[in-house]
Amino acid sequence: MKLPNRLFFTGVPGSKWSGIAQILEHHSAFDTSDRTIEREYNHHQYSGHKGVYFGTGMEFPPDPSNVDRGWNEGTGTKIVKSHEWAYMLDVVKQTNPEDWIMLIYRPNEISNEWWHQAGGFDITYPNYEYYQNSENMYRAICEQNDNILKYAFRQKATWNYFTTEWIKNTFNLDIEVETEYDDILVTVIK
Repeated sequence: MKLPNRLFFTGVPGSKWSGIAQILEHHSAFDTSDRTIEREYNHHQYSGHKGVYFGTGMEFPPDPSNVDRGWNEGTGTKIVKSHEWAYMLDVVKQTNPEDWIMLIYRPNEISNEWWHQAGGFDITYPNYEYYQNSENMYRAICEQNDNILKYAFRQKATWNYFTTEWIKNTFNLDIEVETEYDDILVTVIK
């Protein structure tokens, strides 16, 4: 199976989507040339955020037609991360029909709690100032999750747990998932 040039990646703040992206990026099939010290945030024992994130007020705006500039001359599939892809999934696919979209779903309350435990507005990368306060953040989590679920429904997507077997079936890659979560679901729109 040939992987696409880009895997557009979205999940709500606190959905642990960044950790899922990093598990995939352990494989050489993925381009990690977007990683720099400035594009990293660590919290607790977790690696937090690594690489380019697209969004309002961030280094690069959420423009699905102009996403390659955050990478150096690496090889492999670029994981193109933005919470805001959830607002424009149809546009992402229309603009990039050969690329895939990976959706991560985790319930609103759990995601909101985890985002705050991971640092909330003290997270140093990426920039979450756009959301302004906790009330707006929770509202955005609900809207983004709703959009993700509706898009998946329209695409007749099948949700699964993020497991070693799912990665093998979806990407034809051998990547071990050490911790499986029963509150996180994933799907890929090809």
